[in-house]
Amino acid sequence: MSVRVLLVDDQALIRTGFRMILGAEEDIEVVGECADGTQAIDSVKRLKPDVVLMDIRMPEMDGIEATRRIIQSDGDPAVRVLMLTTFDLDEYVYDALRAGASGFLLKDVPADQLVQGIRLVAAGDALLAPSVTRRLIEEFSKGPRSRQEKPAALEELTPRELEVLTLIARGMSNQEIADELVVSETTIKTHVARVLMKLGVRDRVQAVVLAYESGLVAPGQAHQ
Repeated sequence: MSVRVLLVDDQALIRTGFRMILGAEEDIEVVGECADGTQAIDSVKRLKPDVVLMDIRMPEMDGIEATRRIIQSDGDPAVRVLMLTTFDLDEYVYDALRAGASGFLLKDVPADQLVQGIRLVAAGDALLAPSVTRRLIEEFSKGPRSRQEKPAALEELTPRELEVLTLIARGMSNQEIADELVVSETTIKTHVARVLMKLGVRDRVQAVVLAYESGLVAPGQAHQ
C-alpha cells in the first residue's frame, strides 16, 4: 500500500520540488496540491490522503487553523498532518502541535529526511526527534501558558505507564527510556501504545503537549 500525500503550500515552486522528490518513491503517491488552508480542508475530504504536508504560513487560512479543522473532522482512517516551516523552532510550532499536527519539518530538509518523515508519520509515529522535543519543550514552556486541569485519563495510567509518559515528555526516545528503566525497548513500545490509547491522543507529540499542559511535567525538567 502506498502512502497518499497531499501537498499544501502557497509557493508553487515548493510544491513542485516536493512532488519531484516524492514521485521518485515507489511507496509514496502525491494525490493533490493546494495553495492555502481552505483548499486543504476540501481536498482532504475529497482525496482522503494519509499524510498532509502543511505549510504554517499561508494566505486565506493558515496551516494551524486548517490542521485544527482537519483533525476535528477526522474520519477513518486517520489523517496525519506534518507541518512545514521555514524557521527552526518557528514561534507557531507549539500552536501547530496543539492543533493536532504529528510533527514538523523544515522546508529545506534533505530529500531522504522528507521521505523518511512521511513514512514515519504515516505509520503513526510522531516526527519529533528527542533532541527536537527537548528544544521545543525548552522554547515553548518558558512563557506562561494556561494550565489545564489534569485529564481524568491520567488517573487510569498505572505507575509504570505514568513514569513512561513523564520520560516521553522529557524528550527521551524509546531506547533511552528502556535504558533508564532497565527493560527492553519492546516493553517500552507496549507501554507507550497503552499510554496513547488510555489518554486518547493520536501520537507521542500530543502526549508531550498533554503532559506539560496538565502540569505532570514542569518546564526545566527536560532530559539532558
